[in-house]
Amino acid sequence: MQQKNICHSYQFWTAWEFGIGEDRPRENPMGNADGQAMVGGAGVESGAGRQRLHCCIRVTAVQVRKAIWGVAMVMCVCSSWAGSTQLAKLTFKQYDAPFTLTWFTTTWNCLFFPLYYIGHLCKSPERQTPKQRFRECCRFFGDDGLTAKVFFTKVAPFGLLWIMTNYLYLQALRKINSTDVSALFCCNKAFVFLLSWIVLRDRFMGVRIVAAILAIAGIVMLTYADGFHSHSVIGITFVVASASASALYKVLFKLVLGSAKFGEAALFLTIVGGANFVLLSFVPVILYFTHVEYFTSIADLPWAYLCGVAGLLLAFNILVNFGIAITYPTLISLGIVLSVPVNAVVDLYTCDIHFNTVRLIAVFIICLGFLMLLLPEDWDQCLIELGTKLRKREQTAEPAETGTSSGLNWTRRARTSMSTFSH
Repeated sequence: MQQKNICHSYQFWTAWEFGIGEDRPRENPMGNADGQAMVGGAGVESGAGRQRLHCCIRVTAVQVRKAIWGVAMVMCVCSSWAGSTQLAKLTFKQYDAPFTLTWFTTTWNCLFFPLYYIGHLCKSPERQTPKQRFRECCRFFGDDGLTAKVFFTKVAPFGLLWIMTNYLYLQALRKINSTDVSALFCCNKAFVFLLSWIVLRDRFMGVRIVAAILAIAGIVMLTYADGFHSHSVIGITFVVASASASALYKVLFKLVLGSAKFGEAALFLTIVGGANFVLLSFVPVILYFTHVEYFTSIADLPWAYLCGVAGLLLAFNILVNFGIAITYPTLISLGIVLSVPVNAVVDLYTCDIHFNTVRLIAVFIICLGFLMLLLPEDWDQCLIELGTKLRKREQTAEPAETGTSSGLNWTRRARTSMSTFSH
């Protein structure tokens, strides 16, 4: 029974972390009689100890498995985000078309639901047809499903925010280096906290206010690092606007639509990609004929770079949205901030950046603020409980050491007296 309680509590905590927990009554194992406990106490304690050890080994194995998946997820998130940023930078050297690249990469979102359905067929015991699964996921939008009114009021605004976020990010890459862009985009975590505090009335946390102040200070210092030139100021404005649009997207999604399951999120992003392809395909055509984003022939386009950026962004969004199924969300966020030093190394070798003291401090401050925002809400209570447990352990260890030393002294005195008596 004890083993069952420990394992069930861990499973409940894991389920609660992903929003699928349920309340169940606790079981309180009791002994049958005092006499039985006195007669077989040693056997019961040893059996319970073995069960507890076996369950702890099982729980530890699950945690180790999630940690291993987390390390792999950190590497994949970091490489996909940094790789898409660097490939986009290379693409602009051959084809300077930020909106066309945004439209092309967003269209690849149409693959979300088909990829999710393939995973559903491989994993779920109850296999549904694509039509059945589509209808079930459409309940996310309401009892009537996906209607024209729901599309224009609950889907289209988020699609515009999605395109605006990516377009401004790519515009920033045309103005400033990849390291500054990736570091400044990490400020979206601070913007999410500020908007959640104002709009969603989330809990006020002093450490997150400090993190937001650090993010703003880092933005100002990065602007100062280049001497407030118009080119760098425009680029920094673009990436800050991109981070703000990303934060607005996340907060409004939670306010309007709430939390979504994996299938519902996949369907939502697929609809965004399809709407982008159907409704905005005329914009790249207009930009082509006005020579704003012009190319001589389709064969001359850098298709390898274009498909590489789109594929890496698709992989990044899949990992960010569905990675919590196999690892901890904090590790996924850690992969995003680790893309900053990766981009810095690449920029250093390609001679696209000059690292002065102000830039290094600014990037460090922004990354520090991002990491501070990853702290849980009850981090202070966890530290207090950890300190209390450590103090109790030290206090219980000191009497044991005193008793052991006194026992050794008593044994030595006894041996001395016996040896004296024999003589």
